[in-house]
Amino acid sequence: MISKTELQYYSSLLTKKHRKAEKKFLAEGIKSVHEGINSNYDCELIFITNKFAEQYVDAYGKLTRLKKKIVSLKQKEFDKISDTETPPGIAALFVKPKLEFSPKQFSDEKIIVMLDNISDPGNLGTIIRNCDWFGVKNIFLSENIVDYTNPKVIRSSMGSVFHVKIFENISTDHLKDLKLIGFEILCADIEGENVFTFRSENKKIIIFSSEAHGPSSEIEKLSDKKICIPKIGNAESLNVASASAVMLAQLTK
Repeated sequence: MISKTELQYYSSLLTKKHRKAEKKFLAEGIKSVHEGINSNYDCELIFITNKFAEQYVDAYGKLTRLKKKIVSLKQKEFDKISDTETPPGIAALFVKPKLEFSPKQFSDEKIIVMLDNISDPGNLGTIIRNCDWFGVKNIFLSENIVDYTNPKVIRSSMGSVFHVKIFENISTDHLKDLKLIGFEILCADIEGENVFTFRSENKKIIIFSSEAHGPSSEIEKLSDKKICIPKIGNAESLNVASASAVMLAQLTK
């Protein structure tokens, strides 16, 4: 059972304002919940519907053995905490980790991804998933970006948000500190050097931004080089999530 007040509290986490205040967020779907539970994130609560328990007997059985608090909701109740048109019947409440920035912790990293001026949650989630695929362990987010605990970001990352470390509110001062320990800053830009012929043995921070607006002027000025995917056809631009996959495939070889 769950009270109306509790349900109202959990449903409030669908908004950025309340997620930020509470430092908690919801993840929906079997895949996201499974990845979250098996990560370093603290899972406070699991929500399921009776229909889910009946349809996924094995999955429900595994959940009951996790020693996590499980709350059964009616479908109408679950709909209020869901961000999807067809709610999956399972969700979990996670505590957002607090990560402290220290240049020394990145001294052994070969490549870090920084994201700036990205407002589309689907793009952010896909880029996080791409980073996870190519072994990028640390992701920097500027202040000008969609909240990574947005339900659409969590969903489109397919659980990868739980596999990487995501540092928020990274500024040019942070980047300058990393340049002092040997990192070069690469900015993905349509007018940059061909990524397929680009060569560098330096540790790298690759910056991806909206194809419409590009990075902030402060970050662009700080970059050491610009790199691009050469254009062959007639498309005006390449989606930033697609571009990140191509570039990371090349830069992480």
